Amino acid sequence: MPRVPLLSGTRLVLANAPEHAVVLRPPPPRAGVADVAAAVRDALRFPLEGDGIEALVERGSRATIVVEPPLLPIPSAQNDPRRLAIGAAVAELERLGIPTGYQTILVAGGFGRRMSQRELETLVTPDLARRFHGSVVVHDVEDPELVRLDEAARPPLRVNRALVDTDLVLVVTAAETVLHGGPAALLNAAGADAVRAGGAYSLLETTASQGWHLALTLERALARRVPLLGVSLVLNHPTLSGALRGYPYDEQAADRIARSPLRYAYSALPEGLRRRLVLPSLHADYSVATAVAGPPSVAHAEAVLRAVELRRTSLDEPLEAIVLGIPAVTPYLPRERPNPLLAAYLGLGIGLRLWRDSFPVVDGGTAILVGRFGRHFAHPTQQPYRAFFHATSRGGRDPQVLADAERAISRDPRAIAGYRDGRTVHPLLPFRDWNGCQPALGRLGSVLVAGAGDATSARQLGFVPVHGVGAALEMARAQGHERIGFVLSPPYFPLRVGRG
Repeated sequence: MPRVPLLSGTRLVLANAPEHAVVLRPPPPRAGVADVAAAVRDALRFPLEGDGIEALVERGSRATIVVEPPLLPIPSAQNDPRRLAIGAAVAELERLGIPTGYQTILVAGGFGRRMSQRELETLVTPDLARRFHGSVVVHDVEDPELVRLDEAARPPLRVNRALVDTDLVLVVTAAETVLHGGPAALLNAAGADAVRAGGAYSLLETTASQGWHLALTLERALARRVPLLGVSLVLNHPTLSGALRGYPYDEQAADRIARSPLRYAYSALPEGLRRRLVLPSLHADYSVATAVAGPPSVAHAEAVLRAVELRRTSLDEPLEAIVLGIPAVTPYLPRERPNPLLAAYLGLGIGLRLWRDSFPVVDGGTAILVGRFGRHFAHPTQQPYRAFFHATSRGGRDPQVLADAERAISRDPRAIAGYRDGRTVHPLLPFRDWNGCQPALGRLGSVLVAGAGDATSARQLGFVPVHGVGAALEMARAQGHERIGFVLSPPYFPLRVGRG
């Protein structure tokens, strides 16, 4: 019976896989480009479609560069290549006669907490932070000065003024999902109504993604007013450092971790000590496979397809049950301990939405989330999640109760002020996160939380708390599930699923 190591929060959990288990691991990262800046420059000059950057830029004009905060549910990422890409875009505009004083960097964070000055400096290289003399605008979805693009669109398409008071919009992002990067960055620079409506059934397919279609509508409306160009990076799967080197793609690394005697000492450390001392030492390095440019939707769709092929693993048919570890940190900045709803969103809204062709679990199957699900809400960043839990404590997961709670908090001036001041996330973010879990919850028969530290929180979300992974596996097998998959993650990776 093989022992499968799973990363769950700050813990390393060993699961005894049953006889017919399927262990899912991503392929090894391929060699990255040696010069990210050169790849970005070449992509901007020779896009997949439309004119290159030289034909769109006039000397002495103004340009807006749209970027996003990173969405990587891992402890930290060293040398994030997006910083080099932003620097290359700034330098290319300078070469064409637009000095940095005429450039604006627009940080499109959507409902996430608005970044502080110190955090903004982490989006670019130290050299660019020192010499950039232009404006840096952190988008505010509640800004009353947002400019309406399309009078007929529903929901209303109102965008940051920096997208229209310019001579060129340049989107610089990485190909993570259809809701992150490319035209989705433009959507995250829109008003609250549009950002709230941006959902997706799968994060890797555009067909059933309302967020993608809404972003595409916004892109086309904006393109009628200002030249628009995008560059998307195709990222390889990250490589982890230290004791986790080779995990999860190297089978020998997984065996080494499972047999290491150090894991006992690591597990004996208190949670707070593991979080303070161990997590900062676990880094992930991302390399760039290639960069593509063109209209943001064209470049991003091509980049996402390439990234899926580089990082995916395949299933011949859906599983009957699936086991996923929950990361130790939130997907949003600042990286903090996830509360129960964010833990659910990491597993169900991200991990189980990274699929193509078919959902990875049969209808009525079981998902086993390995995580503590402790009722901890970082103050003040995660305060809006308390309002969500207050609503579910009264009415469970009743859609009408949640809709009433969402309507009430969206009009709460104190909650809105907390977001606009940069103290907390937008009050609608917890409700959007919960909606991101619905595609998985609509297909699954049950969700088991293995190792739940707070059984009440798990039950409040409609999940079943279980003492450990072994007990959860026994419950799944008691339901007749024999084909059980173990996802060696985080970070999560794409699954391409056949229909059997």
